[in-house]
Amino acid sequence: MPKQKTNSAAKKRFIVKKSGLIKRAKQGRRHLLSHKSTATKRGLRKGAYVSKTQEKTIRLMVKG
Repeated sequence: MPKQKTNSAAKKRFIVKKSGLIKRAKQGRRHLLSHKSTATKRGLRKGAYVSKTQEKTIRLMVKG
């Protein structure tokens, strides 16, 4: 059986921490920023963690 390839897009978007949690960036920081408040944009700078329901799928894509 051939090896499963890692998903290159997922490798660039997610980081697996030593604790086992998967870190991701928040959505909504690419465009249409003029109507968003400064506080909203500041909050979007911070990272977030992937939900438990998506962890298994993303772990497979990142590790391969």
